[in-house]
Amino acid sequence: MADYMILPSKDVTRIRLLRVPDDYEAHEAYRKVTGLVAGEEERTGRVDWEAIEAALEEAGFETLPFQLGPALD
Repeated sequence: MADYMILPSKDVTRIRLLRVPDDYEAHEAYRKVTGLVAGEEERTGRVDWEAIEAALEEAGFETLPFQLGPALD
């Protein structure tokens, strides 16, 4: 069974859904993604989604399309 990770954002257009590679446990995937995002932010001084996505894909993560449903509150 595949594991998935949501990369949240205050801006709903920037929320991302990732498929986690099978060889990562949940805590390892969280640490890996956090490190990749922080590394790209440090390298470029900003959040560059294209660079982050490339780094994630190189590490085996897959960005997936999704439909954000209605709010339940």
